[in-house]
Amino acid sequence: MACNIRMVSLPCVRKVIPAGLEPVILNTNLNFRSTSFTKKPNSHVVQEKTPTPGKFGIFGGKFVPEILIAPLEKLEAEFNSILEDHEFKAELAAALRDYVGRETPLYHAHNLTDRYKNINGEGPEIYLKREDLGHGGSYKMSNVIAQALLAKRMGQKSVITATSAGNHGVAAAAVCAKYSLDCTIFIGTRDIQRNPSSVQRMKLLGAQVKAVDGNFQAAVSESTRSWIENLETVYYLAGTAVGPHPIPTMVREFYSVIGKETRKQAIEKWGGVPDVLVACIGTGCNALGLFHEFIGDESVRMIGIEGGGVGSNTRDLHSASLVRGEVGVYHGAMCYLLQDGDGQIIRTESVASGLEFPGVSPELSFLKDSGRLECYTVTDQEALDGYKRLCHLEGIIPALETSHAFAYLEKLCPTLSHGAKVVVNCSGTGYNDVFQSSK
Repeated sequence: MACNIRMVSLPCVRKVIPAGLEPVILNTNLNFRSTSFTKKPNSHVVQEKTPTPGKFGIFGGKFVPEILIAPLEKLEAEFNSILEDHEFKAELAAALRDYVGRETPLYHAHNLTDRYKNINGEGPEIYLKREDLGHGGSYKMSNVIAQALLAKRMGQKSVITATSAGNHGVAAAAVCAKYSLDCTIFIGTRDIQRNPSSVQRMKLLGAQVKAVDGNFQAAVSESTRSWIENLETVYYLAGTAVGPHPIPTMVREFYSVIGKETRKQAIEKWGGVPDVLVACIGTGCNALGLFHEFIGDESVRMIGIEGGGVGSNTRDLHSASLVRGEVGVYHGAMCYLLQDGDGQIIRTESVASGLEFPGVSPELSFLKDSGRLECYTVTDQEALDGYKRLCHLEGIIPALETSHAFAYLEKLCPTLSHGAKVVVNCSGTGYNDVFQSSK
């Protein structure tokens, strides 16, 4: 399923339209949602005459072996079906409320807000979307529980998945226990060393944990191979918004509850939408979960922060697919990814294991190219400083992934007007990262 080649043009990619000729259209799965905005595109943005499900400009698609076409088409049909199924939606809503603990709070971080006030006492207002308070300690449950219900609907009794920092793995193990599904979780040996307690929790919850030499990238590849060998009997529970259609669209839809809640809560708290949204980006699912609801609100800035690793030079070790990557095909979809001159995937690095992936969501790739999404990097050290800062100021221990978003506030807040409302997606708790942060 991995296809590590540099893609300059493909027969399935439409003609590139020069800047300024036509507006950009965001092509989502039109069976359930269509969001668009008009913005002057740059020369890399594609205008598709006929919107195609699973394509976002030139990004996305389904670049997979023939053996996967039928299973993916079946998955797409089931996904489209549940979006119109009131019984499914009612069961999911009840589980999100009673098992996951949604909705999660939108917390006004007073001390963090005070830090960024100028000498005149002026500055932005900082709010945290507290996904770390959900069951399992992260935003991951909302997608996992929806897919577990989908797996049962499809008659599957076994689940395969891959995890990095462990939050997705813990969520998958817990939900599979709840719904009596066999669960196999692949995790890289590097991530096992960094998050041994997460592995213990997965096993305690009844999952079979399989170690793969390497990191999350290797775990995803190995889990995909295992799924291909068991297509008739196993459901692949994707935790990230990457891969062939319909996976990126499906995962994003299940995570979009984050942004929907944020809009509702913002209206309740100050009577409007946020001015700025900030989220870390690894593969991009937590960011999309917050951003997607606001894509059509052009007044709302969307800022994604990637792992800058050990430095800011493009030759340094990092995980900045959007900021420093190039367009190519990886794990079944066209997206921005980190590759060398021969189109081979290069090594990624981040203090946060959840950010260590060479590719990124095709939808975020499109939003970046269109200019709707702002993308920046934060180094490992800046993220560690952000981690400790939130601990000291608010008594909240964020995940190291999330800490990248908090670290960027140091650069962002001095540029904002007084009273601007900033929402940071606090995507997970960082209790597992305490040892890592003290090195």
